[in-house]
Amino acid sequence: MSKKTSAADLWDGPLRQRAQRLGLYGLLARWAELENEPWVPRLLDIEEEERKRRSLERRVRNARLGRFKPAADFDWSWPKDVDKDLVDELFTFAFLEEAANVVFIGPNGTGKTTLAQNLAHEAVLRGHTARFATASEMLNDLAAQESASALARRFRTYCHPALLVIDEVGYLSYDTRHADLLFEIVSRRAQQRSTIVTTNKPFSEWNQVFPSASCIVALIDRLVHRAEIVRLDGDSYRVKEAKERETRRADERKRRARSRGTRATDRT
Repeated sequence: MSKKTSAADLWDGPLRQRAQRLGLYGLLARWAELENEPWVPRLLDIEEEERKRRSLERRVRNARLGRFKPAADFDWSWPKDVDKDLVDELFTFAFLEEAANVVFIGPNGTGKTTLAQNLAHEAVLRGHTARFATASEMLNDLAAQESASALARRFRTYCHPALLVIDEVGYLSYDTRHADLLFEIVSRRAQQRSTIVTTNKPFSEWNQVFPSASCIVALIDRLVHRAEIVRLDGDSYRVKEAKERETRRADERKRRARSRGTRATDRT
């Protein structure tokens, strides 16, 4: 025998619970009067859809990913060496659930940044928060703060997102202050939230990136603990595209020259 539905069950039913989650207090105040109106479920659907849309827009805006090539267009034949199976596994985001890190290591132009941007974008689409910044942008931003309270606020900017991408570590050299700031970011996020780092330098050369810094060994230790290391090797894809573009332009100039020559012959 089924249990008879009580007034309390109706009062705490799924529609009202949705209205509570949405904070529709005007509707809730008159719930007994309006709960059976046929437009209530549609109203809740519209409100939920709009909030999801605005939440996604906010996460995309805050991620600051900029323009990037979709992973579907990534030329896997160009890198001489890359573990595609490992990259595919990263897109399951098990590393994010484990608060593990990812480090992309390889020469300039091999696709490190593109893969990192795509991971961050997909994470945002799945409902996570993310933030993308070059190492120089982030470290200069932190170093520019003139008070402890301002610095604390900026630390929250980079420590709060579920996924932080620090791009281009190794392209510039930094002083001890910058090294300490990077160490602080990595330490605060360690085993709490995931960090992706792209670098063109093997870890053995990071002392050249942060000369005179005493925290480099500890920084690398915290970064690679429970981390996936993705190594890429090959020539620069940007150089390849530049050469192809120049070839197309040269071919186009030759075509136009032949066309002008043909028209001149026709006139004579």
